[in-house]
Order: sequence, then structure tokens, then C-alpha cells
Amino acid sequence: DPAQLKKAWLGWHTISPQYRPRYARFVELANKGARELGYKDTGELWRSGYDMKPDEFAAEMERLWQQLKPLYDALYTYTRAQLVKKYGPSLVPPQGLIPAQLLGNMWSQEWTNIYPLLAPANAAGPGYDLTKILLERKTDAKQMARYGESFFVSLGLQTLPETFWERSLFTKPADRDVVCHASAWSLDAKDDVRIKMCIEINAIDFTTIHHELGHNYYQLAYKNQPFLYQDSANDGFHEAIGDTIALSVTPEYLKQLGFINQSPSADADTALLMQRALEKVAFLPFGYLVDKWRWDVFSGKIKPADYNKAWWELRAKYQGIAPPQERSEQDFDAGAKYHVASNTPYARYFLATVLQYQFHRALCRQAGFTGPLHRCSVYNNKTVGANMQKMLALGKSRPWPEALKTLTGEDKMDATAIIDYFAPLKAWLDEQNKGVPQR
Repeated sequence: DPAQLKKAWLGWHTISPQYRPRYARFVELANKGARELGYKDTGELWRSGYDMKPDEFAAEMERLWQQLKPLYDALYTYTRAQLVKKYGPSLVPPQGLIPAQLLGNMWSQEWTNIYPLLAPANAAGPGYDLTKILLERKTDAKQMARYGESFFVSLGLQTLPETFWERSLFTKPADRDVVCHASAWSLDAKDDVRIKMCIEINAIDFTTIHHELGHNYYQLAYKNQPFLYQDSANDGFHEAIGDTIALSVTPEYLKQLGFINQSPSADADTALLMQRALEKVAFLPFGYLVDKWRWDVFSGKIKPADYNKAWWELRAKYQGIAPPQERSEQDFDAGAKYHVASNTPYARYFLATVLQYQFHRALCRQAGFTGPLHRCSVYNNKTVGANMQKMLALGKSRPWPEALKTLTGEDKMDATAIIDYFAPLKAWLDEQNKGVPQR
């Protein structure tokens, strides 16, 4: 119901205008601190953490986005055409911007919730239901984590310490409220690693547990580094390692676990890739523009009087979306995003998306895999595990290009791995988009 979606979107965005004046004051104070540390502003301070000049890093982000834009545009064009069919041209202009509330997510940053509207007609589904399989096997929360551990052990990495199993939070406590958002922790900078996650027995959490344990195995790998080097090579690496492992949760992997008897045929690939693209490809422009907006706010290029205007100009330019109704400078729509309120840098999530596919492609090559990249799982490959451990153990002790080269043989971030991964979907989208207004 588009009216209900609009109501929910507008309702969510009513809370942030109250702190808009304080945000402008916060920017002044943050910049004062950054200047005292020798930087022009807070944006430059953030961009200085990447072993290159701040302006070079900004150019690097734009270069990566330009590599990715044709793939995003193809997905966008197809999605808009399907939304026109669903809601009509009066709500979704066939050659205009997509209304933000129709993409299944409060920030339009991932579109997985509208997959039923976008599912390829006549394409075979995956042919199995992982959630159903897990429930039929009577899998419990700890067993979900054991599956994740067994993936890393299959690569030749260590088993998790006993304390992990004793001290982690796997299920939601009955007697108190906890933050259920999945997270991974190192408590003593040595062996006391844990996860905090209210695990549900479903396909999403099966992937998430592999992701979270990626953080823990990174923490264990760099524990012998001096304390200041106990971190990932750059902030995108930590997120990327877990997601790289999650990319190996393929039908082939599930077959090796005995969950399914045979992998789905190639007919299922379009559906599988579409589901993943709605999560990963749809996210890319948003992952870029949140910090692009803040860099300009911190530098003074965007004045407090233009916060909202500039926010929606970036969202139109990069995401191709528009608000559900006219917005003004009485609003503070960027502030409705948690990471803006908490002052958490966001470029790391864009970088992590690029890096995880670059890692995945390199590991698949090392494993000798020659098929389509989206079908590759590095499960049970000791060569891959040894190469990965080498990079993880470096922590933050070397510049990230060196860490990247240790794992991939490449010293530059390269978004062509995403293009390679989604190549079959891109070909299908181009076919569907013939005769349709392009983005």
C-alpha cells in the first residue's frame, strides 16, 4: 500500500529535525578538534586514514563508483520499469526518479524486500529453501555457529577457543532486553573473542554467522601484533573479510554440507544473482553518498542552510531517488540515518562491498576454480586458508595496499570483480531494458 509506505517513511523522518541546530554546532566543534590535530576539517581527518592523501582517497572513491555505475544503472532501469507496472506512471515517473518509499527499505539502501516484484519471470528459483532445511535438521543457535566455525577450520584455521562458546550470546535472553544487532568482539586483545547475536534459525542468519566469525578470525589472526596494529588494514577490510566468507555460502557449499543433494541448474542463476544484487549492488551509491555529503558539510561547501537540499541532490544524482513529498530546510533527512546521528564514518561499507568481491575473485583463482564466480565456494581449501591467514595476521601493521597484495596479488582496489560476479545478471538486465527509458 503506497499510502502506508509513505506514512511510514514520513513518520521515520520526523525525529531528526529536532537535532538539526545541534548538528550544525557539532560540526563546528568536530572541526575545531580536527584543526587542532593538524587537519583542515573532520572530513579530511576521516579521509586521512587510508595510507594516501585525503584528496586522493576522495578521487579513489569516485573512480570505484564510475566502474560500478553501469551495473547499478542497469539494475535501476529494470527496477523502475517494474515499479511503473506495479504502481502506475502517476506514482512512478517512467523517466524520472523512483519515490524513496517504494524500494522496501527506509533509506532505499537495499531492495531485497521488493524481490517478489522484480523476480525474473520464468526463471527457475534456487530449488531449495535453506530456512526449511535448517529447521528440519532441528538446528539450534549454537549449531549455526558451529557451521560457521567448521568453514574456517576447513580452510586450515584454528578452532575457536572454549571461552567463545562459554561467553558469547547466541540467543535472546528471556529476562532482559539486549541489542540484537549482530556484532563480534575481542575482549582482551588476545583469545577472548565472542559474538553477540540473537540467532534465528533461518537462511539470513546462517550467512550472518559466517560474516561475524570473519571478524573473530581476523581478531585472532592479528592478536600477536602490537596493540595499535590490532585492527584491519583499513576499516573496509574488517567488514569485507566476513562478507567474503559469506559469498562462499553457495549451493555448492550447501551440497558439501549435505544440506542439498544437487546444486540448482544454471537456470536458477538469474534469480540467485538478482537476490544478491538487490542487497549489494543497490547499496553502492548510498554507501558512497552518506560520507560524500558529510565531507562537504565538514568542509563548509554545504552550509547549514542547505543541509537538506544538498542531501537530496546527492540522492537524486547517485541513487536516482526522490522523497515521497516536497522537502524543505525545516527537515533534516540525512539525520534520520543512524550513522549520521552517531557520527560513524560510512565509506567503510562502500569499500567493504568492493573489497569482498575482489577478495572472493582472488581466492577462487587460488583455489583453481574456473566456473562462474557466483558459483565458487572456497570451503575446504587449505591453500586459500593459508593465504588468507597471512594477510589477516598483518593486522594494521602494513599499509593496506601491501595487505591487499598479500592476499590478491593486486595493490589497488578494483571494482571489476563485482562486474565479473554479476556479469550474467547484467547481460539479462540489458536484454530486459531494451526499449525501456534508461537511467
